Amino acid sequence: MAKKLWEKSVEVNKDIDRFTVGRDREMDLYLAKHDVLGSMAHITMLESIGLLTKEELTLLLAELKKIYASAERGEFVIEEGVEDVHSQVEQMLTRSLGDVGKKIHSGRSRNDQVLLDLKLFTRTQIKEVAEAVEQLFHVLIVQSERYKDVLMPGYTHLQIAMPSSFGLWFGAYAESLVDDMLFLQAAFKMCNRNPLGSAAGYGSSFPLNRTLTTRLLGFDSLNYNVVYAQMGRGKMERNVAFALATIAGTLSKLAYDACLFSSQNFGFVKLPDDCTTGSSIMPHKKNPDVFELTRAKCNKIQSLPQQIMMIANNLPSGYFRDLQIIKEMFLPAFDELKDCLQMTTYIMNEIKVNEHILDDDKYQLIFSVEEVNRLTLQGMPFRDAYKKVGLDIEAGHFTPAKEVHHTHEGSIGNLCNTEIEALMQHVVEGFNFSTMEEAEQALLGR
Repeated sequence: MAKKLWEKSVEVNKDIDRFTVGRDREMDLYLAKHDVLGSMAHITMLESIGLLTKEELTLLLAELKKIYASAERGEFVIEEGVEDVHSQVEQMLTRSLGDVGKKIHSGRSRNDQVLLDLKLFTRTQIKEVAEAVEQLFHVLIVQSERYKDVLMPGYTHLQIAMPSSFGLWFGAYAESLVDDMLFLQAAFKMCNRNPLGSAAGYGSSFPLNRTLTTRLLGFDSLNYNVVYAQMGRGKMERNVAFALATIAGTLSKLAYDACLFSSQNFGFVKLPDDCTTGSSIMPHKKNPDVFELTRAKCNKIQSLPQQIMMIANNLPSGYFRDLQIIKEMFLPAFDELKDCLQMTTYIMNEIKVNEHILDDDKYQLIFSVEEVNRLTLQGMPFRDAYKKVGLDIEAGHFTPAKEVHHTHEGSIGNLCNTEIEALMQHVVEGFNFSTMEEAEQALLGR
């Protein structure tokens, strides 16, 4: 078994080692590239304050770039007996460069190292989630415009209520994603602050230049107070999880609608045949399994903030090993959400709508409000118009006029999709992902 970086004369009990390491080696593979990037920025700063020579920095940077490339290719492994990604990178450097590799940890703790890795990983994942959300948004807007004149029933209490339209239905989910992206942007901005240099949570006696590492890594600013930087472990993940959960909530509701509306009892939409599955005994079945799984996965993601909260809740300031467990549920959540976004985008682009739903007489009462409003516009008091139409319905004398004339902002005849697109564009621009991307590429010399 490889010796731990922190081990001295006493070798740790093997069962204790297994229990305390847990799934960390598996989870840390998510962080490998980001650990290397953080080390590149840190040693560049160490050279600037005289803790490394220029020659040592050159050697270390070249070797770290090789490790980064192996992580990009999916070839990076954490060897048996090595505790975590930080230990693996340091051991690889020491194996290649000797004692020079042992110098990279000066002014650093694994506490601020993992904080940094998590933030670098998370902000990259937020960017990918934001791009996936934006793709779904544009599909929904296109479909809203395509079907803006196709009416469908609107429901309250699962009872037919008033005329809606597919323009409204698609557009509603598009605008929901705008608010979700605003939440995601707030999470990104809280994430995009540099904890490096906080060490174990109490700073360092080395004259670290934390502003330099902030610039090298493209962070917006520092987590200035070193104690608060450590207090951010768990808080950052919880805040981001809430943002993921709000996107998941929109997807889950859309998935439920799609399952309901595609059933034969509704028949509002038809899902693409290649996106449905069959039954082992019923040859006619075309099941909306993709949306059922999307609903389940997104409901699971909506529980993520509570799971994180229950682990991090009631811990005093300082680092505790409890926080390690958060990685197991947090790191894989991004891939799961991105997968759901991609599936939903594909199906929403291919979905077909029934353009003659309201021809069926069972929906004729849905136009009763239109008749009440028509009488009111002719001068009848609203309450009298409401009573007249209600009595006509009870007597079986109601004959609807099926023309719908809604003109106010956000209604059937005035969807405001252009305004919704402008809102989304404003939110997207507010992320300013280019700063972090340019900084990372400069560190890698690309």
